[in-house]
Amino acid sequence: MASKNPHVVRGILAGVAGGLVASWLMNEFIAGPGAALTKAVNTPEENAKAAQQNPDASQDATMKAADAITETVTGGQHLSWSQQKTGGPIVHYSFGALMGGIYGGLAEYSDVFSAGYGTGFGSALFAGADLFAVPALHLGEPVTKTPAHTLATPFAAHLVYGASTELVRRLMRNIL
Repeated sequence: MASKNPHVVRGILAGVAGGLVASWLMNEFIAGPGAALTKAVNTPEENAKAAQQNPDASQDATMKAADAITETVTGGQHLSWSQQKTGGPIVHYSFGALMGGIYGGLAEYSDVFSAGYGTGFGSALFAGADLFAVPALHLGEPVTKTPAHTLATPFAAHLVYGASTELVRRLMRNIL
């Protein structure tokens, strides 16, 4: 709900809080219900292959982003595997807080931005980040090379992120 007394700074702060909490809930969803969803939509062959892979050995987009940021800032130095595992969550939470802050500021002025209790925001973020930005920045495979069923869990995780951001934003905005 747009504020009756809009205040962009309070909206941004409430959105940042929402984005941080939602980033954590998104991770929890992916590790729990999201893992079950992935298993349900994958073929038996894909599930067997996933069971053989070591989850600690895979490099995700946030780890690649942390390495790319470091390379850009330092003029060519790369992060070790251990540093990437630390940097990935920093990128994830920073991006989640940033997107939550933008969302919170915009939601102060129009209910359009909080449509569907934040699920529209989560859907837009999934499309913009996962489907377009990650491939465009060479942090992941292009969507054209990704089987559609493998997008179910990331999409659902972004719905969780959007709704959680909205819930916390509203709670915080009532306090601020």
